[in-house]
Amino acid sequence: MVKVTVVRASPRRCEQCVLELPEGATVDDAVRASGIALEGVVGIAVFGERVAADRVLREGERVELLAGLIADPKDARRNRARQGRRP
Repeated sequence: MVKVTVVRASPRRCEQCVLELPEGATVDDAVRASGIALEGVVGIAVFGERVAADRVLREGERVELLAGLIADPKDARRNRARQGRRP
C-alpha cells in the first residue's frame, strides 16, 4: 500500500484527502478515489510538477488538482501599474 494526499485549493477553500492505495496505483486512481470534484480542473501535478494521469504514485506524494487562472497575471500587473499600486 502507498499513502498519498490529494489536494485542491481555491481562493476560498482547500480540500484535502489522504488515501491508502495499492502498490502500482496511478494519479488517476488517486483522483477518482478522493471524491474531490473535478469541475474547473485544468491539470494535475505531483509536488508542483505536471504529470500524466497514468503516472504511478510513490509513498508520501501529494497529488495537486490545478485550477485555471482567474486573471492573466500580466494583465493584472499592468492594471496595478496604471493605478500606481505595488504588487
